[in-house]
Formats: sequence, structure tokens, C-alpha cells
Amino acid sequence: MDIVFMGTPDFAVPCLERLINENHNIKAVFTQPDKPKGRGHVLTSPEVKVLALKYKIPVYQPTTLKSEDVIEILNDLNPEIIIVVAYGKILPESIINLPKYGCINIHASLLPKYRGAAPIQRAVLNGDKVTGVTSMQMDAGLDTGDILLTAQTQIGDNETSDELWDRLSVLGSQIMSDTIKGIISGTITPQKQDDSKASYASMLSKDISRIDWNNAANVVHNHIRGLNSWPIATFYYNGKTIKVYNSIISGEKTKDALAGEVIESTDTLKVACGDGNCIELLTLQAQGRKRMPANDFLRGFNIDKGVVLK
Repeated sequence: MDIVFMGTPDFAVPCLERLINENHNIKAVFTQPDKPKGRGHVLTSPEVKVLALKYKIPVYQPTTLKSEDVIEILNDLNPEIIIVVAYGKILPESIINLPKYGCINIHASLLPKYRGAAPIQRAVLNGDKVTGVTSMQMDAGLDTGDILLTAQTQIGDNETSDELWDRLSVLGSQIMSDTIKGIISGTITPQKQDDSKASYASMLSKDISRIDWNNAANVVHNHIRGLNSWPIATFYYNGKTIKVYNSIISGEKTKDALAGEVIESTDTLKVACGDGNCIELLTLQAQGRKRMPANDFLRGFNIDKGVVLK
């Protein structure tokens, strides 16, 4: 099938790889412009672009899809279908209606739940036990198009958003492949979304990083794993920001400890939460230092038992 692929981050890479391996005619890849990254602000190409160039696939990086130049390029490419995976731009109707089979989006949730920008992270933050991937026939709305195929997966009790991201990216490539085969064979029956069950997964920001120890231990735990790998959960100690990447619910209960009080800080770092349950912080990073396991962290960064974290 003649395909134009639109995607940007590493989440989209397994889908593009699968299209290449299944010998589709990928006429072009559209991705976001290169952006400066890291402390040195080095101009860095999106992961999808790197893979496309490896296979000598033409790459376009427009700042907008609404220009006549972009429409002209797509008309010249004349794709039968456009596959969209975490592209990061809204497609105008002039593009959605251009290909023979329209535009198919691979979305990392079980629609209509978690429409929007951060479905993976919101599922973990909310403590969901199940999530999945949906292939959707795109329309003018935000993730409102007809559902084509879905696949479910369990979310581990301690699984981070980063870990789930990797698993769903692979699952998404399978759903994409099955969707294309179903479209070709005519075996897929599109299903309208139930808008009454819709929810939205808004973008994350650093404003939500701060841990609220007054919350129940499971809420704090979900907060930590949900914000890994960005923007990362934090607390303050002695005027410094400490990042927390991983945690577990320790199973210990305290009646007298304050929310945020450190109840153990020798080889492990355990903190009381608002419901009297405790959480163990497994991986931490102080300002200007490397990320490390709690026992190594505590050797170089003393946090006294009985201190109340903020």
C-alpha cells in the first residue's frame, strides 16, 4: 500500500519499522522540526526522522500543515492512506480527506477514554489497571473518529509511564498492521465512539511534579510512577529539589507519623503518607547529581529519620 507516515517521538518508531518490514511503499515521512536538546541545546532530529533517513525515505518537517505547499506535496505523493502516530500536530480536514482510505491514527488508550495528549501518563497517574491501544479513523475532532481496532493490556502495580510507553508502542505497531490488513480485505467495521464515556488526557507540566504527602500512599505511588520519565515527581529537602523516579508501597502502617515524615533512612528511605500507609522511595536524584538507588543516595545525601519532607 502507498503510505505517508506522520509521527515524531520514539513511540512512533515501532510502527514505522513495521511498515518498512512489511514492504509497504512509504512515499514520505512527516515529522516535527528538529529541536535543541540537552544542556548544550544541540539541534536534534526526531527519532522517526533518524529511522526514515536510514532507509532513504523522504522526510518533510513543516512547521504547519495548513499551508498550500504541504497540501500540494501530499497531492503529488498521492498516498492511499496516511498513518498518524504521536505526530504532535492537528491535521486539517483538507489532509484528513485526501487519501483513498483516509487518515488512521494509532492512539495509546482505549478510546473514548483518554482522548488527548498524555493518555499513557494519565492512566498511570489515575491508578488504572488496564489500558491499551486504539486504531481510529481520523475526523476533524480531537481523537473523536470511529474506532477500527483495539487491544488491551494490564498495567503493572509498579510499572512507570516510561515502561508502559515502550510496551504500548510495540502493541500499537501490531494494531496498525492488523488495521491496514483489515482495510485492504474489507473486514473492519468502524464503530462510533460513545461521547458520553469520553475523558481527556491533558498535557503534563512541571507544575504537577511536587509530591503531596497528605495523599494516600497509593496516590503518591501513582504520582511517582506516572511522572516517570517526565516531568518527574519531586520533593524539597534542605532547600534542594529531589527527584523521585521509582517507588513501592512498603506495606507498613504508622499511627503517629505525620504526612511526609521519614520513618526509615538508613539503607532504605520510607516516608509516611496521609492515610497512615508508608511508601518506599527506590530511585532518587539530587540537584547536580546522578540518579541512583536509595541506599547509594543516602550515603551521600543524609536525610534524618523523623524529618518531615515538603
